[in-house]
Amino acid sequence: MVNIEGLTTETVNEDTKNIDSLDSLGIVALINREDRKVADAVEKELPKVAQAVDAIAERFKRGGRIIYCGAGTSGRMGTLDAVELTPTYSVPPERAFGLLAGGEAAMYRAVEGAEDSRELAVEDLKKVHVTADDCVIGIAASGRTPYTLAALEYANEAGALTVSVTCNGNSAMASAAQISIAPVVGPEVISGSTRMKAGTAQKMILNMISTGVMVRLGKVYQNYMVHVQPTNEKLIVRSGRMISQITGVDMDTALKTLEQADRKVADAIVMLMADCTKEAAADALAKADGRVREAIALAGKQ
Repeated sequence: MVNIEGLTTETVNEDTKNIDSLDSLGIVALINREDRKVADAVEKELPKVAQAVDAIAERFKRGGRIIYCGAGTSGRMGTLDAVELTPTYSVPPERAFGLLAGGEAAMYRAVEGAEDSRELAVEDLKKVHVTADDCVIGIAASGRTPYTLAALEYANEAGALTVSVTCNGNSAMASAAQISIAPVVGPEVISGSTRMKAGTAQKMILNMISTGVMVRLGKVYQNYMVHVQPTNEKLIVRSGRMISQITGVDMDTALKTLEQADRKVADAIVMLMADCTKEAAADALAKADGRVREAIALAGKQ
């Protein structure tokens, strides 16, 4: 029998025992009050989050991948974080992806027993040929999910960087990971429903890690996502506005330059800021590893 005694995420919240007697406003106000505790718990883990950002950025820069591993809610959040990196920062999907206990089907429907399989985790990591350049992020509120724990252990054997994101201190996953991030958010509003406060804490941390890594890698200029992929009308307009705000040109010029740059926002910005050709902008960005600030300076010297 699985032992969940002593897990903070499994204890009963004494402050919400009357939730079943409240009206709708009372219910959501109670949930909101508990949610306020999440940011404070995450704040205590910021040094560990920053450590993870530095370590992941270093490996990613040398060609490694970000691999999120988890089951249920935790695994779905990891997969979601990975998927968003492609349209937002033009990260190739093969360089950031999620491994979900039970496979892709588990994204939409619970796959019974998948989270208890250590063997499945090893098989999944073997299929993607995890290497010493990779970063494996294991996510589980309890910190003891067999699938995720086994993923961290196997990744360690492969020499990969391992990071755990849990919501219980001193967990098995925390011991297995090279970097442990464990915001203790306390018992849930509904006992054991870790998709709530624990899930929110995990989402906040994953946002910080992936965004921090992208900033460190030069995927952001000022506070703009200049490597976004403008694949629909909304994103084209957003990209044009971004170019206009950064360079000071009018919207028509911004959109025209975006098209000239083959809808590459960073290239368009460099073209306008350095007053150079598309080819010169692309060359400068290549030399600057995609960092717009450095590319502008390089292109301006040509």
